[in-house]
Amino acid sequence: MPDNHGDSRRSTDYDMTCIRVLGPIDVVTDDGIVETPGRHERMLLGALVVSVGRAVSVDSLAQLLWGDQPPRSRDNALQTSVSRLRALVSHDRITAEDHSYTLHATGSDLDVMRFEALVTEATSERGDPGTCLTVCQDALGLWRGIPFGDFAAEDPFRLEVVRLDELRLHVVELELECELSLGNQELVVGRLQGLVELYPYRERLWRLLIGALALGDRRVEALRVCQELRTMLGGVGLEPMPDIEALEDAILSGQTDVREVLDPHPISQST
Repeated sequence: MPDNHGDSRRSTDYDMTCIRVLGPIDVVTDDGIVETPGRHERMLLGALVVSVGRAVSVDSLAQLLWGDQPPRSRDNALQTSVSRLRALVSHDRITAEDHSYTLHATGSDLDVMRFEALVTEATSERGDPGTCLTVCQDALGLWRGIPFGDFAAEDPFRLEVVRLDELRLHVVELELECELSLGNQELVVGRLQGLVELYPYRERLWRLLIGALALGDRRVEALRVCQELRTMLGGVGLEPMPDIEALEDAILSGQTDVREVLDPHPISQST
């Protein structure tokens, strides 16, 4: 799905009709949140979002909706569903050409494109933890649940859900790094403890948890977490990454600034 770096502002302040897929598929209009008319229409809209800006053939869409048992008037049935969607999102956003349909959208009217623009913005603002934290929170605020709702485990949505969740975790980690840079380590320890249970092989989260404990003068707990990680990884024949071992050495020695080891390129504090 292409990035859009235009209107990334701001979280839930939509200027026009917005298609949302970072959770159950729906549409936001001036009159509020509108659910799509039926399951076929939701699936059709989701499939067009996955391929936003690219033509999707009638054959592909029909296979998605009906599999090997399409209705007798397949193309007419599909056209009816498209017409219902056009009534929600405006006629010119879904165009038909060469036996295919294309959804046209920008970052201001598709939540996933706005999210990707905010991910790019947050990464570029990493040197300013206050600004970066705000952008991360804006990006995460767009999420309402599992992308594409009840279609998340089905093709063609499954791989897109995995990709988007990886981006979400990247933003979560960046957000937590900013919190540590701002001296809010005590506020994030509990959250990090929950995250390492959910994502036990994501070492960046373990590193942040160890760093948060050490920065909060909880060195014994930090070293215990280091050992937990080493034991867990050893069970699958792995060793901790070198940056985690360097962090552990800094905690053991007590002579190295843990913050410098946690972030070898310190984030500058805004004044």
